[in-house]
Amino acid sequence: MRQTFDESTDPSFGPKHVPLIRQAMKAHGLDGFLVPHEDEHQNEYLPAANDRLGWATGFTGSAGAAVIMADKAAIFVDGRYTLQVRDQVDAGVFEIRDLVEGGVSAYLETATLKGQTIGYDPRLHAPDALERLKAAAAKAGANLKPVDTNPLDEAWGQARPAQPTAPVVPHLLDYAGEDSAAKRARVGEALAARNADATVLTAPSSIAWLFNVRGGDVIRSPLPLGQAILNRDGTARLFLDPVKVSPELRAWLGNEVSLETADDLPAALEDLKGKRVLIDPAQSSAWYFSALHKAGADVLRGDDPCALPRACKNSVEIDGTREAHARDGVAVTRFLHWLATDAQGRTVDEVEVVTRLEGFRQDTGALKDLSFDTIAGAASNGAIVHYRPTTRLNKQAEQGSLLLVDSGAQYLDGTTDITRTVAVGEPSQEMRERFTLVLKGHLALAAIRFPAGTTGSALDALARAPLWLQGLDYDHGTGHGVGSYLGVHEGPQRISKLPNFVALQPGMIVSNEPGYYKEGAYGIRIENLQFVTQAAMIPGGERPMLGFETLTMAPMDRRLIVVEMLTAQERAQMDAYHAKVLAVVGPRLEQAEVRTWLEGACAPL
Repeated sequence: MRQTFDESTDPSFGPKHVPLIRQAMKAHGLDGFLVPHEDEHQNEYLPAANDRLGWATGFTGSAGAAVIMADKAAIFVDGRYTLQVRDQVDAGVFEIRDLVEGGVSAYLETATLKGQTIGYDPRLHAPDALERLKAAAAKAGANLKPVDTNPLDEAWGQARPAQPTAPVVPHLLDYAGEDSAAKRARVGEALAARNADATVLTAPSSIAWLFNVRGGDVIRSPLPLGQAILNRDGTARLFLDPVKVSPELRAWLGNEVSLETADDLPAALEDLKGKRVLIDPAQSSAWYFSALHKAGADVLRGDDPCALPRACKNSVEIDGTREAHARDGVAVTRFLHWLATDAQGRTVDEVEVVTRLEGFRQDTGALKDLSFDTIAGAASNGAIVHYRPTTRLNKQAEQGSLLLVDSGAQYLDGTTDITRTVAVGEPSQEMRERFTLVLKGHLALAAIRFPAGTTGSALDALARAPLWLQGLDYDHGTGHGVGSYLGVHEGPQRISKLPNFVALQPGMIVSNEPGYYKEGAYGIRIENLQFVTQAAMIPGGERPMLGFETLTMAPMDRRLIVVEMLTAQERAQMDAYHAKVLAVVGPRLEQAEVRTWLEGACAPL
């Protein structure tokens, strides 16, 4: 469980591995090859065996892509990773380009030549994105060709880690709140409403939710890798590696679920001949669409039918996540007390910060895993949005600096994700002012009321407005969905500048995490999780409204708040939040000195 501080890659990966990939490309008659970050399950966080982009380039971020040609190569990352990619990738091998502005498509239009053949693994690419890449290559007269054997995998060879084989285990009704048969019937009814006979599911989170199981194949997420075919009558075929299957699991799944292996999957897809099959082009790779078309199925493109019901947590899941956040709040409060006392009297580094926080979470006795590797950025490292401390990069939290700590935990009853920015010593006035701007945006998003049908995209500007008024912004989304003992990043909802067409609905959990980052100096982020709930009617109001209830329970650093910059309403909101933290967390603290510290940390502004 312990987070490690070793680096799994380094900038030498490009110079060492690209020549091997080029040799394999040549053997396949390819002039280039596409290397997406995603794996066969379109995962964001990858098992080591599936981190092809990391092995090829050295880059370990959770989004990106590369194109390797015979005489040149490029890597593409978004705004979260502009600093990280420079540190991890040899710029002499890979040209560093923006993933969003232009991206891979623009590169293929200009970097490929007429008659060239660019290979791709159809198991790794979403079909719609692949069509855009094909069109871009065609403009240059190049051709994209699917490969049966991935040349990168051939180049990786015996050094490639083995595929994960963590056991798949039942997730009890005490935590799930609805049994699998009821879920399968409910999703089956949705299929019938769309005149679909079946759906093919490849997203690990959907499989875990639908069958009330959990696994350990994906780093920091209790997810099993597998596939499933769900029929409209609620019966299903579940494809898992046999080594992951126990007699207990077979009994748990019952007679309506047929357990099969990955080797059985191609024939199972052929069995769908003549049937109308729903499959999500955003979750399932082009290989599945090709296999279904070849089988003679009538392919219906649409959203994963498990995604929306999974996102709308039931009352048992909401009660569980409240408890998980209260428990986690005790651990985080003990950690913040340590930072405010023991750590203030001496110089601590990022590695000790991460280790201490994980230790406090382990003390709960309920920790199953972290929900992601802890981001602990001291001073300038805090400006690297998805920074992870390593032995090489480890920095001390010196006096007069900021420490940004973004962390989370996996408990059986819920998944947590929290960011706190803490002053080490005396912060500068600029630090305090910019922290307060971020806080104002955070408070605005927490307090908003909105009508049914509103998407997260419509709310995003609320969190940015105080920064925008000062000519500032941040290059990441404001909120992502969070699972219930599942992935810490979960769709289909999000709060972002990017368009999103899924309305926020009761039971959905989202993060609220505006930030500000000054390159080379410091980073600020404030993050709580909150869930959508029915809001009380406002006197004189004409329409029912939705709102948010905050789940995260831990104090914020009052030393960083410029109280005069807050309105009376914002001050009252901040005081009410801290009063709730004290009421929820205080009675759970066994150490008198920590309770006393929390009382001060939560005192009215």
